[in-house]
Amino acid sequence: MRDCYCTVNLDQEEVFRTKIVEKSLCPFYGEDFYCEIPRSFRHLSFYIFDRDVFRRDSIIGKVAIRKEDLQKYHNRDTWFQLQHVDADSEVQGKVHLELRLSEVITDTGAVCHKLATRILECQGLPIVNGQCDPYATVTLAGPFRSEAKKTKVKKKTNNPQFDEVFYFEVNRPCSYSKKSHFDFEEEDVDKLEIRVDLWNASNLKFGDEFLGELRIPLKVLRQSSCYEAWYFLQPRDNSKSPKPDDLGSLRLNVVYTEDHVFSSDYYSPLRDLLLRSADVEPVSASAAHILGEVCKEKQEAAVPLVRLLLHYGRVVPFVSAIASAEVRRTQDPNTIFRGNSLASKCIDETMKLAGMHYLQVALKPAIEEICQSHRPCEIDPVKLKDGENLENNMENLRQYVDRIFTVITTSGVSCPTVMCDIFFSLREAAAKRFQDDLDVRYTAVSSFIFLRFFAPAILSPNLFQLTPHHTDPQTSRTLTLISKTIQTLGSLSKSKSASFKESYMATFYEFFNEQKYADAVKNFLDLISSSGRRDPRSIEQPILLKEGFMIKRAQGRKRFGMKNFKKRWFRLTNHEFTYQKSKGDQPLCYIPIENILAVERLEEESFRMKNMFQVIQPERALYIQANNCVEARDWIDVLTKVSQRNQQRLSVYHPSAYLNGHWLCCRASSDTAAGCSPCTGGLPANIQLDIDGDREMERICSLFSSYMGKLEKMQALAEERAACRSPQEKAWGHRVLVHLAVRTQLPSPNCFV
Repeated sequence: MRDCYCTVNLDQEEVFRTKIVEKSLCPFYGEDFYCEIPRSFRHLSFYIFDRDVFRRDSIIGKVAIRKEDLQKYHNRDTWFQLQHVDADSEVQGKVHLELRLSEVITDTGAVCHKLATRILECQGLPIVNGQCDPYATVTLAGPFRSEAKKTKVKKKTNNPQFDEVFYFEVNRPCSYSKKSHFDFEEEDVDKLEIRVDLWNASNLKFGDEFLGELRIPLKVLRQSSCYEAWYFLQPRDNSKSPKPDDLGSLRLNVVYTEDHVFSSDYYSPLRDLLLRSADVEPVSASAAHILGEVCKEKQEAAVPLVRLLLHYGRVVPFVSAIASAEVRRTQDPNTIFRGNSLASKCIDETMKLAGMHYLQVALKPAIEEICQSHRPCEIDPVKLKDGENLENNMENLRQYVDRIFTVITTSGVSCPTVMCDIFFSLREAAAKRFQDDLDVRYTAVSSFIFLRFFAPAILSPNLFQLTPHHTDPQTSRTLTLISKTIQTLGSLSKSKSASFKESYMATFYEFFNEQKYADAVKNFLDLISSSGRRDPRSIEQPILLKEGFMIKRAQGRKRFGMKNFKKRWFRLTNHEFTYQKSKGDQPLCYIPIENILAVERLEEESFRMKNMFQVIQPERALYIQANNCVEARDWIDVLTKVSQRNQQRLSVYHPSAYLNGHWLCCRASSDTAAGCSPCTGGLPANIQLDIDGDREMERICSLFSSYMGKLEKMQALAEERAACRSPQEKAWGHRVLVHLAVRTQLPSPNCFV
C-alpha cells in the first residue's frame, strides 16, 4: 500500500497539490482546482508521488497533456496511463540561436568554411531545487569529430542572456577546387550537426542537472548562409526503451477555455440591452431573462450574467426583479425559492462571488479549530468506534455546533452590502405576497444564507478556500453533522425534529429546542436584510483576506545592515498588510491599507528571481517573492483591490528595482524619481471581484449564438401572438436577432487574439 498525493504543474512549476490518501493503491481525491493561467506553458502535467516520511518523496509517474491537445479532453472524464518520469526527459524553455557560415582562405591558399554559432538567450528554463544557474555547451558533431565549447554560467536566472559566439572550422573535401556560394555537397551536410545542451550548474556532489538539448543539422544552411530561430528544448536522446511495467492510471476531468475577446464597442448593442433588463416590464421579456430561458442549464446563463451585472453595478435591481416575479408565481410559502430557477442560480452566483471573504472571516477560524482538535463527534450508535462514548461525542458535537452557530449569527455586520440589498428585496417581496405568514420574511432569506451559503461551506470547506485540502474522514463526518444541524437551526421550521430522517439527529437536536436560538437567527436575518444599514467603515471589524509564507527583501529602514531576503508570514486584512517571522508571532511590520500606493509585478532581472512583485509605499517599495506564478497573481489582485480607493494611488511606477544608485528600468539616479511605466490599476471597487466585462459579454454572445435556433423559435412563437404585444417589444426582439446575426458574419475571433 502507498501514501499518495498528486501535484498539478504548468510545465514543471507546481501550482496545486492534493491531500495525501494513505494506505491505498486506488486513491480517490475528488478535488477541484481552478486558476487563471497567468503565463504561457507547453504542458499541463500531473505527477503522482509516494510520500516517504524519512526520505525524499518518490515519483510514481506522470501525465503530461500538451497545450494544443487540451481541447480534445475538454470537460469529459478521461483515464490517462501514467508514464515514467526520467530526469533527462523533464525539459521546458526555449533557446534563441543564430548560425552563420563563412568562406575563409587560409595562409596556404586553401578554402575552408567557418561556422559561427551564436547563443543569444534562453527563456522559461526550469528552477531546480529552488535555483537556476544555467550554462550551455555547443558541440559540432559528426561521424569522426566532436568539438565542444561552453558558455559562462549565468547566476540566479531562468531567462539567461548569453550572447556568446563560438567558431568551428568546417573542412571541405580535397577535391574541392572552385568557389561557390556555400553549395554543400549532400554527404557533407547530412553528416554534421550542431548540438546545444543546457545545464544547471550545481554545487551538489551528483553533478550538474541536465535542462534540455536541441540538435540542428547543418543542411538548414543550404539555402542561406545565415539562419536564426527560436527552438524549444527537447529531452535527451536516450536509446533505452521505457520500462514495460504498468504504473497505473489517473482519472482527470480537465476544463480548459480560451476566451477571444473583441473590442468593447463591438458588444455595446447587446450590453445595453442586458443592462436595461431590470427596467423591462415584464422582466421575462428582458434580454437577460431570455438568455436564461434559451440556455439548456440555468447555470450556463447565470454565471456570465451575474459577473457582468456585478461589474456594472446592476445585479441588485435585476435579481430583485426576477425574484419578485418568481415570488408572485409561488402558491405555497413553504416552497419559496426551492427550485433551480434563474433567480435562485443568480443569487447563488452572487453570494459565491461577493461572499467569499465573508465566509473567510465568519467560518475559517472555527473550521480550522475543528480540523486541528479532531475530537470524536459520531452520534450514530451504529457507527461508534470501540472505546467511544455516545454522550461524550454528543457533547463534543454540541460545543462545535454552538461555536459555529455563534460566529454565524454574530457576523451580520460583515455581510457584504450587495448581499444585504438582495436579501432586503427578497424579504419585502415575500412579505407582500404572503401577508398572513409572519415567518416568510425570514424563511425567504434563510433559504439562501443558511441552506445555500453557510451549510455547503461547512460541509465542503475546501471548495470555499476554508481549508487547503479535503478533510480527513472523521472530520468530514463531524462537519456533515454540524452542517445538518445549522441548516435546520436556520430554517426556522415549526417541526424541526421531524425534519430529520435519522432518529439520532432528532435526539441530538433536542439540545437546541430553546427560544434563544430562534431569536438569534431572526436577529441575524433582520440585520442582513435591512435597508439603509450602518456605515460599514465605522464599525467594520478587520476581515482576513489572505495569508501565507513568502520571501521578502529587507526594506532598508536601518542605516546599516544588509538588504537580504528572508522568509516571512504575510497577513492581509481590509485594514492593514503585515508580516511576521512565523504564524501567530507579533508583526514585524505594519503597512496600513491607505499607505499602499500601487501593487505591481517586478521584472525578474532586478534580482534574478521569479514571481516577484512590489508593494509601493510613500517612502519605499517592499519587494516580495511568491511561491509560484498563480500565488503571485492572487496576492497582486487582492492587494490591488483592497487599496484601489486610496486617494494617493500612483498612475506610474518603476517596473524594476532601485539598485546601486539608480533605477534599473529608466536609469534615473534619484530614488524619488517619478515612475516610467503606467500602473495596471483600474479594477472594480469590490475587493472580492476581478471581472472583465468584455470577456463576460463574449461568453454571453457565444451562448446566444449557440442557441440561435431556439431563440428564433421563441421569436416566431411571440410573433404569432403579436396582438398581445406592443410595437416596442417587437422591435426589441428584432434588435437582439439583428445584432447576433451580424456577429455570425464576422471573421473568427481567433483573428483578433
